[in-house]
Amino acid sequence: MSTPATQPDPWPALPPEEWEDTRATLHMWTQIVGKIRLVQTPLVNHWWNVPLYVSARGLTTTAMPHRSTFFEMEFDFIDHNLVIRCSDGAMRLVRLSPKSVATFYQETMAALDDLGLPVRIWTMPVEIPDPIPFEEDDQHKSYDPEYANRCWQILRHSDRVMQNFRSRFIGKCSPVHFFWGSFDMAVTRFSGRPAPPRPEADPITREAYSHEVISHGWWPGQGPLGKPAFYSYTAPAPDGLAEARIRPANAFYSTDMSEFLLLYDDVRTAADPDDALMEFMQSTYEAGANLANWPRAELERAITG
Repeated sequence: MSTPATQPDPWPALPPEEWEDTRATLHMWTQIVGKIRLVQTPLVNHWWNVPLYVSARGLTTTAMPHRSTFFEMEFDFIDHNLVIRCSDGAMRLVRLSPKSVATFYQETMAALDDLGLPVRIWTMPVEIPDPIPFEEDDQHKSYDPEYANRCWQILRHSDRVMQNFRSRFIGKCSPVHFFWGSFDMAVTRFSGRPAPPRPEADPITREAYSHEVISHGWWPGQGPLGKPAFYSYTAPAPDGLAEARIRPANAFYSTDMSEFLLLYDDVRTAADPDDALMEFMQSTYEAGANLANWPRAELERAITG
């Protein structure tokens, strides 16, 4: 049993240069587990069957069926194990420590085989440049438990604020979930109207954006921005969105990324980080919904207090 620690900073620093190698390795590890969830669950609209979810100790798949057994896989960022639990009481651990993606893949698949849960996945990573098949990836092999834990602390407190934001909406809305492909947390609201078709897009994108959406989320620091940030986008983007006034004052619209952004450090150092994040999500939602003529009176719960 682990010993309870002192309460950590809910919004810790996450300098990209300090944990980039760990982030890149953890991205591949979550893709391995996420692809297991993908093959073990039926397709849900907008690929909602594939994400991971924030848990009390890390990120989890939730329970998945395998013949007559249910099993769950959880990244435990307190004791630093991948924990595989089964409905028959069996359990296996894969240690989270500096090791290659190839080694983690082999150990994870061996643990599933040992539990009588053989699973076969497509081993090519997605949504990254220059992907290396998991079983061949000896390049990514870093794991700093301190920074893995910090990332989870940010995810769980972001999840808490996003859950409150989600509760204000009574229309169709996604869960708050963690997409292992893009390695970000997101929650998405829907107007209820179909979006214009995207015939040039791949099947994944066409399914994801089949209806009008406004999404909010958090990146841990990968991609062209190069630093952790909260984001918001409206798809399809209405005319005038880039010029909309949003809050707080340090939030901005990126013409390069076609999204509103609020740097994580600006939330972390705010007088009230929860309020800063909620203000960003609410104001960017209102900007997109108003300009796109969403039927807001039909979709929103009255905000009280």
